Amino acid sequence: MSSQAKPNLTDDDSPSCRGGEHEHQPVRFNDAACERAAAIFRALGDPQRLRLLIMLEARSCCVSELAEALEEPLPAISQRLRVLKSERVVRSRRDGKHVYYSLADGHISRLVTNGVMHAMEDA
Repeated sequence: MSSQAKPNLTDDDSPSCRGGEHEHQPVRFNDAACERAAAIFRALGDPQRLRLLIMLEARSCCVSELAEALEEPLPAISQRLRVLKSERVVRSRRDGKHVYYSLADGHISRLVTNGVMHAMEDA
């Protein structure tokens, strides 16, 4: 919050303002971007998919590496990666017989890192 006007706080510490203190600006939303972001958050919201993303945060991995590290069957890992890829959270590249997965970009990397770091904070 800026060092200018601070909101008036009621007894329950909820921010409020009195008419005339400042001009209310309408908030504009890009509905398509909000829908897209919600789909990304749904994809990130599964603990098993999140474990995959944490591993991919460190480096690109193939499906068999992920399955071995997470001690899960290949079909389960492949299905999770399919969901993540459909939401453009991960991307893939083929190298011979292997398909390597990585996080799609720095935005996803920061979302994963910040989410995990926030979860690790003491309440």
